[in-house]
Amino acid sequence: MLKVAVIGLGDISKIHIPAIQANPNVELVAVCDLDESLKGTVPGVNFYSDYHVMLEKENLDVVHNCLPHYLHYPVTRDCVEAGVKNVFQEKPLGLNTEEGKALVKLEEDHSDVKIGVCLQNRYNESFEMLQEIVKSGEYGQVTGVKGLVAWYRPKAYYDVKPWRGKMEFAGGGSMINQALHTLDLIQLMGGKMESIRGSVDQLLDYGIEVEDTASAHILFRNGARGLFFSTNANAENSSVELEVYLEKGKFIIKDSILSKINEEGKKEELVEDAKLPGSKFYYGASHAKTINQFYNCILQDSDDYVHAQDALVSIQMIDAIRLSSETKQTIKMEG
Repeated sequence: MLKVAVIGLGDISKIHIPAIQANPNVELVAVCDLDESLKGTVPGVNFYSDYHVMLEKENLDVVHNCLPHYLHYPVTRDCVEAGVKNVFQEKPLGLNTEEGKALVKLEEDHSDVKIGVCLQNRYNESFEMLQEIVKSGEYGQVTGVKGLVAWYRPKAYYDVKPWRGKMEFAGGGSMINQALHTLDLIQLMGGKMESIRGSVDQLLDYGIEVEDTASAHILFRNGARGLFFSTNANAENSSVELEVYLEKGKFIIKDSILSKINEEGKKEELVEDAKLPGSKFYYGASHAKTINQFYNCILQDSDDYVHAQDALVSIQMIDAIRLSSETKQTIKMEG
């Protein structure tokens, strides 16, 4: 029985905790948050307001890092250095490429430690099937990828949690907070990238530092092209779209459904994702799958989870888009 703790009792912890409690192979023994008024909100477990004290007092197998972006790297590092062998961290990997690489090195320097990153959209039924289709080669090579995220965030979203609007704490806006998963899926479909040309902007008068809108053109080394667009300036949360063009076919994920688009433009539905009930439906229902996969890897001592190195690519894309926007230049990608 794995003993588990959660650090950070914000919005995303409400997705993690039920998944932990539903897994018969693990036991949630402790939670931690600076806000002591949250004590008792998770019954039957020890509450701490200082994670250092929790790490010292509890004998933990796994820690979930559900903190704001700027605390991902330092707290994950502290957990590993305190002897925790498994850390499951929310996205993003870090605030920027530099921090992301530091986490990659942390994992490399501790070969007995597993650091999993919550890029749960990789485990959506629609994307899993799309990957299988592309891998089969039946429709030829990927020639293009399009990813669109048109959501809405009111000014109150930033006012209630001011860290979200500050670069030093959030690392960005719509790209790193709302569209990171889409960037991740774009690069998984397109493969190694040659270059990115991008633009970031603020269409809303919120008085924040981070972007609310971004776009990019991506060139992949295999010759495929990518288009990315994200915004928080829409009237509401519209469905995320991921469209993949192949030599002999076209597929789209929209409204959580994977469809094949025929020559007449009609859609043939192939599979629909499991839905997460409630107002946070757009999180998708794959958090539990991702968390359970990580636990299975711990119990079986396997490596089939999203590593820090895997999660680094989308952070590099964000930094490239931002740098391209600042310099008005095309940015050559690493690796």
